[in-house]
Amino acid sequence: MKAFRLILFIIHLGILFLLLGTLLNAYIPPKIFSWFNLLSLGFPVLIIVYVILTGFWVFSWKKRAFVFMFAGLAFINPVKRWVNYSSPESGNSDIKIVSFNTRAGGRGSAETGPYLKSLDADVLLLQEDAGIIYRFDGYQKANPGGGLTILTKHRIVKQQLIDPQDENVRIPGLQVDIEIKGKVYRFIDVYLNPFRFQKDMVRLNGNTDTDEQKIKDVVKRLIPTFKKHQDQVTLIREAIDNSPYPVILAGDFNSVPNSYEYYHLSDGLEDAFVEAGRGSATSFHDYKFPIRIDYIFSSQSLKVISYKVDRSVSISDHYPVIVKFSTENR
Repeated sequence: MKAFRLILFIIHLGILFLLLGTLLNAYIPPKIFSWFNLLSLGFPVLIIVYVILTGFWVFSWKKRAFVFMFAGLAFINPVKRWVNYSSPESGNSDIKIVSFNTRAGGRGSAETGPYLKSLDADVLLLQEDAGIIYRFDGYQKANPGGGLTILTKHRIVKQQLIDPQDENVRIPGLQVDIEIKGKVYRFIDVYLNPFRFQKDMVRLNGNTDTDEQKIKDVVKRLIPTFKKHQDQVTLIREAIDNSPYPVILAGDFNSVPNSYEYYHLSDGLEDAFVEAGRGSATSFHDYKFPIRIDYIFSSQSLKVISYKVDRSVSISDHYPVIVKFSTENR
């Protein structure tokens, strides 16, 4: 029994250090060390095992339980980025926005347009959009290219692609300044480099040699993409930091919470899900593994009233994310 507990203790310590590694994404970019970003993908599994092992020490009446419980406090906020039960603030809903990777109309191209129109949002931020599908009465369209489209009921003051001027770096975003009720806001529609996985590429079949090769192939695709994301994040940060207006940043980041991308894009902004989300933030549903890669962040001058992942529609491999803001002074 002592040997068994020693093995569990070593495993528990190892998981603790792996979890701590995900926190280092706030400081260490992928071009220096990509493996911390890789760890963020496994955060849900790691934290579940960590909690189970902590519970084992509690029920075993071991003092080490208190050490692991205390260390676990470091992961409260990281957990809330995946699963949260916050109490939204009260206030009037002044701005309703939707972020949705439509996958160019997705599996239900005939349904996508009517669905988006039915939401009656002030601003729609679309990714992987064909640019010619959605034309709604009363909406202006910003669609200069890059597979990004913003539709709004309000006056567009200025629009421009966040252009890297580098053929090796994909256009990461569309920046549109919109006047709503007499005040201008900067909306940034984000679509970071996709990984282009197919289901059979990540589905293990129990064959040791085949599965090992699949894992190696996945890692070979992940690491270079993380490095591309670093360049894209730098460009988006410039659009945020140079904005004279409050910012709403939304889109498909192709990155999970606690990743380098999450930490650096959310810096100085509020995660709408953390502020007002309830339940799971999982937005990409093609795989059984829970994945949150769609986000809405905002300047602190905006108050989040509600956050919803609309799982009632499956017209894309993403679920739409719907957020309501109040512009009342906080």
